[in-house]
Amino acid sequence: MATPSAAPEAFTRAVAGLRAVASRPEILLEEIAAPQKLAPFAFALSATVLRAGDEVASGRLILLHDPAGHESWRGETRLVTLVTAELESDMASDPLLPAVAWTWLTDALEQHDATYTAIGGTITQTASTRFGELAGPEPTADLEVRASWTPTSSDTAAHLLGWCAMLASTAGLPPPGVTSFNERHRVG
Repeated sequence: MATPSAAPEAFTRAVAGLRAVASRPEILLEEIAAPQKLAPFAFALSATVLRAGDEVASGRLILLHDPAGHESWRGETRLVTLVTAELESDMASDPLLPAVAWTWLTDALEQHDATYTAIGGTITQTASTRFGELAGPEPTADLEVRASWTPTSSDTAAHLLGWCAMLASTAGLPPPGVTSFNERHRVG
């Protein structure tokens, strides 16, 4: 691995763009250790999404940079994500959910003018019922989004804003500035 001082300008600019983003208050971003074997230069963020004080989704966004480029990336820089979110159990069996979840990502990137190429990924729905010593009050359901894409501009802030918007959709948060009915009429 190269030392940070040897990082190419394109990578340092990309990292600076990610660090400059202020996410909405329900999404807590923090820098984490990046995987060291995927590319010569890497940077990573984790996100925790809170709704009414409870963690309802989490994710990682990893910026990979290889000055030599990769044919499959179609560029020198790649963004990779893994997002997991709790679902209401009736949503876990919805056959349209994977296609809708994919559009949460692509639409959010496009709405933030985050241009890209070579996008790909998987959407996984799971439902779990616990038994015996692990028995719980009710079945749980989760959604997992794994995706990667190559930015076609140096504006990584737009990509992070799009990723945060996708996290918000995945977690069921209302659009920014909108208060849900349940939050406005909380009894307490």
